[in-house]
Amino acid sequence: MRLPRGLRDTLPLERGERALATAPTRGGSHVTATTTALHIPAAEGGFTRIPWERVDHATWKEGWLHVHETSRAEHHVRLTAPGSVPETVRERVTATIAVSHQAVLPGGGHVRIAGRRPATGGDVRWTFLFDAGLDPSDPGLRAQAEQVLEDLRRQTGL
Repeated sequence: MRLPRGLRDTLPLERGERALATAPTRGGSHVTATTTALHIPAAEGGFTRIPWERVDHATWKEGWLHVHETSRAEHHVRLTAPGSVPETVRERVTATIAVSHQAVLPGGGHVRIAGRRPATGGDVRWTFLFDAGLDPSDPGLRAQAEQVLEDLRRQTGL
């Protein structure tokens, strides 16, 4: 895809990264979906690059693209002409998911374990998403989640 001239000059693409879809934002910038990441306007100028495997989920509603990272960071961007950006985001995020598993922890609560492959290839990267109210830094809780992950890896061969 051909990027608008001003965008092409400012978008920090990595070697081999290609633009797949772009859409103008209400603030005069652009959101760009590439082969390896989503680039969204940063509040301080420039762009925030979010690799697809770090996007926990994204939704498109009433002109807004809502992106939630596995780190719990959130981005909300108003697109004036979305084009194929929402569909491209969905496809690219889905393509990274190797496994997603919801488990009840022995001590109570739930954890979602996601195994994602980077768009550039390589090993599966695992993330834990605990229920709200659970402390992800609690060593006992982490040990329970690690045990669930070990069982999951054995079952899936990942």
